[in-house]
Amino acid sequence: MAMRSVLSRISPTPLTMRASGPGGFRYFSDGKGRVLSEEERAAENVYIQKMEREKLEKLRLKAEKEKAEKEKEQSEKKREGTQ
Repeated sequence: MAMRSVLSRISPTPLTMRASGPGGFRYFSDGKGRVLSEEERAAENVYIQKMEREKLEKLRLKAEKEKAEKEKEQSEKKREGTQ
């Protein structure tokens, strides 16, 4: 009971609340109504952080690729304009 009152007073943060897909949000639960243990939460957090890092890495690589293509196009336009 004390844990529930503490959790109800704490506002949800990105670490305690994650999107569970198209259905909304979940609070450290396994989707079956069971609250996850500390070890399970830690493993889930590690997995979530890994996926976020991979997603950011993909976005960074995509941005670098687009930047390189844009610079290449600009340099080609300059070459065509000078010839």
